[in-house]
Amino acid sequence: MDALSKPRSTVTRRHFLAGLGATAGALAGGLGFPGAAQAAGDGFGLRIVDRNENGGRLQYYRFATDEIAWDPAVNILLPDGYHHSGKRYPVLYLLHGGNADFRTFHLQDNIINLTAWRDLIVVMPDASTGWYSNPVSTNSGPRNWETFHIGQLLPWVDANFRTYAEYNGRAVAGFSMGGFGALKYAAKYYGHFCSVSSHSGPASLRRDGGLVVHWANTTSAAVELAGGSVYGVPFWDEARVSADNPIQRIPSYYNKRVFLAAGTSPDPVNWFDYVNETQVLAGQREFRGELGRAGIPHEWHEVPGGHYFRHELFVQDLNGMLGRLRRAA
Repeated sequence: MDALSKPRSTVTRRHFLAGLGATAGALAGGLGFPGAAQAAGDGFGLRIVDRNENGGRLQYYRFATDEIAWDPAVNILLPDGYHHSGKRYPVLYLLHGGNADFRTFHLQDNIINLTAWRDLIVVMPDASTGWYSNPVSTNSGPRNWETFHIGQLLPWVDANFRTYAEYNGRAVAGFSMGGFGALKYAAKYYGHFCSVSSHSGPASLRRDGGLVVHWANTTSAAVELAGGSVYGVPFWDEARVSADNPIQRIPSYYNKRVFLAAGTSPDPVNWFDYVNETQVLAGQREFRGELGRAGIPHEWHEVPGGHYFRHELFVQDLNGMLGRLRRAA
């Protein structure tokens, strides 16, 4: 649940991003040089239109896909020594919050240093403010983020990098809207992820009159869908809400590692911070109660502060992930 921003022009965005491809690649991984590229190629409905494989840890790719009306990108952070080890590695899909993009964890959250010397591939895809969903309606062309992530990007990563393409080889985590996306993907696609982490992400869509559903509809309409909606307006697609709602999918968290974090003291003067984290905390508590009643183990943290990504808790989360995931070998 992220603050609203001014709607972006969907007419010019595709051309703008394409024109900035080389710049984005440089921001993602430094300047590339001839001969450094790996064997990553097209497939699974994705066509690479820009890339930066610089021989270091951070790789950048931008794709053309029929599922998204503009060309979404992904940063893929490889483990130290990946290019020479010959090992296969577990993968973390790390999902950004609203009004952010594939570069956020790199440019704002120091993801390279946070993951240093950990045997883990980290995949950080674009999602705009699409709530990790295929929307009920859109006035800005296809915005099928769920299909792009699960049906296209995930198998593309397994085909092009040395991963474990199995349940025990994948984790999913995210912040805010991405924390919701992580809980949603882990439940709806049970066999894909053995570990799920939600950092200040909502876990209950229907509480308080469906406030989170209203936030998803409002923010996506303003920023992403040109007045369309994720779940339907004025009437929701109730089946879709139920399918996406973590608290209505409790049995789907059996045999998974579950990590939850939320702030207990959002800034009362900052309306967005206060509303976001207050709702997150209440929803996570409700969700934890249902997990406990079902006998599903879970790790949870309530810490001072509001709606932001806590690096110290992410490092703690990483340690737990690597304890659950299949080890690199």
